[in-house]
Amino acid sequence: MSLPSPWRSGGRRAWRIARPLLAIYLTVVLMFALLERLLVYPAPRLDGADCVAADLPYEDVFFAAEDGTRLHGWYVPHPQPRAVVLFAHGNGENVASLAPLLRLLHDRVAVTTFAWDYRGYGRSGGKPHEENLLSDARTAQRWLAARAGVRPEDVVVYGRSLGGGVAVGLASQHLVRGLVLERTFAGLVETAAHHFPWLPVRWLMKNRFPSIERIASYRGPLLQSHGTADEVVPFDMGRRLFEAAGSANKRFITCEGADHNCPQPDDFYDALVEFLDSLPPVADVALAETAAPNGHAPRNPR
Repeated sequence: MSLPSPWRSGGRRAWRIARPLLAIYLTVVLMFALLERLLVYPAPRLDGADCVAADLPYEDVFFAAEDGTRLHGWYVPHPQPRAVVLFAHGNGENVASLAPLLRLLHDRVAVTTFAWDYRGYGRSGGKPHEENLLSDARTAQRWLAARAGVRPEDVVVYGRSLGGGVAVGLASQHLVRGLVLERTFAGLVETAAHHFPWLPVRWLMKNRFPSIERIASYRGPLLQSHGTADEVVPFDMGRRLFEAAGSANKRFITCEGADHNCPQPDDFYDALVEFLDSLPPVADVALAETAAPNGHAPRNPR
């Protein structure tokens, strides 16, 4: 049975209206897929003149990724560190922008820190992707351990925002002494879906960082914080990530009224000192067994 003529003509008119709208939508979807790397990794660059912090006792470091890509970072040693920390920054940061935080970690928390730039960031070469960020994190962990004179498993991993996804990925696959997370997501895809509910991001995204799945396999100590007014990664996402962690030794700090880019409150750093002091002691590493790069003598944290 054929439809009456008015129904057929009405359907054609609806299709004529819907067709350009569908074309626009599909174009936007395609553009999102093509621009995913740029959206996830804005990758702020630096030239040599800008990559300076005169009041920070750091060493400018270049090291090679597993595939030979040249990566850059800052090593900030402390003469008597309470911990050796690998820091993974957010997607809109680079090591130079971290100078105030690295100074604070050095002076107030008394840690040795190594922060490195992801591929395409700062003075690091290559192009960033989830797989190479995780691989490079492991390389950075090993470099830091050798430079500081500790075992890789005695490094504390500290991640902020996107860096939290990197830190969770590393800690879920390799032993670390402790894990510290700031304002990070349960999953990057879920976060994108929150901001773009009208896009099929769950089908499109290649960089996924499923931290809520990965952190379930992490059994070590965890300190996590999140702001209640975070507009980039909603508070409940951070809380669900914490609840999914497999660790029995974990603490969550709620930062009341803090948005995604607010400085951490003073009590966070007090808690960080307590957390680091509560970690299992670092094993003694014989100097002869530690291959410190660039001829530097390794040093053991207290």
